Amino acid sequence: MGYLDLYLIPVRIDREADYQAMAELGKAVWLEHGALTYSEHRAEDVPPGEITSLPMSVKLEADEVLYVGVVTYRDRAHRDAVNAKVMADPRFDPFMHDSPANMQRMIYGGFATVVDGAA
Repeated sequence: MGYLDLYLIPVRIDREADYQAMAELGKAVWLEHGALTYSEHRAEDVPPGEITSLPMSVKLEADEVLYVGVVTYRDRAHRDAVNAKVMADPRFDPFMHDSPANMQRMIYGGFATVVDGAA
């Protein structure tokens, strides 16, 4: 029925332009290697919470903003094949040494689709 990867990524506000450039590259690389869709979203209405929240999940700091990335695939096997190609792609090498995002606090995971629909 479908599969998606979801990423929660804390990004330094003063490096947002760099992150958006990295996200554009990510879109090109993931789609080139076979992902069905790729999108990135900047947090706009994400309350901080007292017990749990999206900002708390990544330990969001005052000088950061939360981004969410979503990549879709046919199924988990397709995702695993696409991601193996993406991780081997050298175009991301410059960002491994100077990332605008705090990758240590990134949260990600793969999800099998159980309900899907569109208007």
